[in-house]
Amino acid sequence: MTLKNEQSAAVRTLLSQLPKVDLHVHLDGSVMPDTLKELAIEQGNPISVSSHADLLSHMQVGEHCESLKEYLSKFSFVLPYLQTGAALERVAFEVVEQAAKQRVHYIEVRFAPQLHCVQGLTLHEVIDHVVKGLQRGEQAFGTIARAIIICMRNHSYELNKDVVLEAARFYKKGVVAVDLAGDEASFPARLFQQLFADARQLGLPVTIHAGEAAGAENVKVAITSLGAVRIGHGVRMLEDPEVVSLVKERQIPLEMCPLSNLQTKAVPGWDAYPLRRYLEDGIVVTVNTDNMTVSDTTIQKEYELLIKHLGLSVNDVARLIMNGAAAAFLEENEKALMISRYERELKALGLLV
Repeated sequence: MTLKNEQSAAVRTLLSQLPKVDLHVHLDGSVMPDTLKELAIEQGNPISVSSHADLLSHMQVGEHCESLKEYLSKFSFVLPYLQTGAALERVAFEVVEQAAKQRVHYIEVRFAPQLHCVQGLTLHEVIDHVVKGLQRGEQAFGTIARAIIICMRNHSYELNKDVVLEAARFYKKGVVAVDLAGDEASFPARLFQQLFADARQLGLPVTIHAGEAAGAENVKVAITSLGAVRIGHGVRMLEDPEVVSLVKERQIPLEMCPLSNLQTKAVPGWDAYPLRRYLEDGIVVTVNTDNMTVSDTTIQKEYELLIKHLGLSVNDVARLIMNGAAAAFLEENEKALMISRYERELKALGLLV
């Protein structure tokens, strides 16, 4: 099936019915515009915009985003309004709500707590409020919601170590893993070996943003030196066949975010997007939204783009979903139940058979 002519409506309907997974979604990149306006008013700092379109221009990248730098500028606009416990709890709750509307049964929401301490919140308080928001969302909408805590590449070892220690206090209490994000080109993965040795010693699973703004070497180091059991993006692995082989041999899941990867210029265009090739090579690929607001995307939109531009079938999408369920940072007994649920629902729709 491809999204053409009379088939497209039927395909969209089928996609809308699929149970979905989103393993790579940033909290601060998924704040709804109306929510931001309301938070700004509540906090006594109203946003000066002339229209809804003007507001969107500050929060979303357009179709012709020029660079990763332009993409990241959208986060600095939102961040000042995410400095209170109430704001963090609300946006976490609403991320789960947005996901549930897409029939996402499982979501992992990531954020860097140190970026939300500007007005006096502690790392502990930030994580606590976000986890509470996710838990409220889970109770309200039935979508299982967990948190991944981000260390920032441009921060000191000492600050990042504090983040890791706090993440460990919440491990299995809403937090499921730690991550590394930020300026990959300027701060390569090798600089963070001690930090992630600390994280692993505390029992924390590790996923690393790698192979997005820098090359395949960062993917290799993330796996062999930092202990990554998943890789965020991994788009540029193709630059080194040995790294592709390493990822395949170890069955390291990739958290790919197609539209975001195109917008940040991690690849020049759909013709160069390696997802289909990875799938055919036996690499474990998952598909995710990255930033629902900044990229103006949903998980269904990501699937539709893959069908349109890469020629995937709906059954291929179902297999991507099952990869996501299997890659979840969940307790094994919970994961087994979730995988069974996905299999049942997909087979009931005539897929995976």
